[in-house]
Amino acid sequence: QVQPVESGGGLVQAGGSLRLSCAASGSTSTNYGMGWFRRSPGAERELVAAISASGSTRYYASTVKGRFTISRDNAKNTVYLQMNSLKPEDTAVYYCAASRGNWYSRLSDFGSWGPGTQVTVSS
Repeated sequence: QVQPVESGGGLVQAGGSLRLSCAASGSTSTNYGMGWFRRSPGAERELVAAISASGSTRYYASTVKGRFTISRDNAKNTVYLQMNSLKPEDTAVYYCAASRGNWYSRLSDFGSWGPGTQVTVSS
């Protein structure tokens, strides 16, 4: 089982950047698709970005497309989320999750979750 752990959250001004990291330990994490989710108070959990096991396929939510970039370094078992042009509405707890396969068909395919890291964007 993959055990993701997020890092890199913090407080940033609107327009700034942050890079989140997700270190995935456990069974061969490079075989699994990975996703970044976020949840803000009172909102549903949202899939922000996802990347396939090989890194060849990526998904972005329309709310972040063009501003966020997901990538992975399989040699380091780490997935990244580069967040640029941050907005106050990006404020949320960000979670990294591993899919049960090399990509995903539905959100319930993501079964291994990290504890989350807080991102706060001030206006």
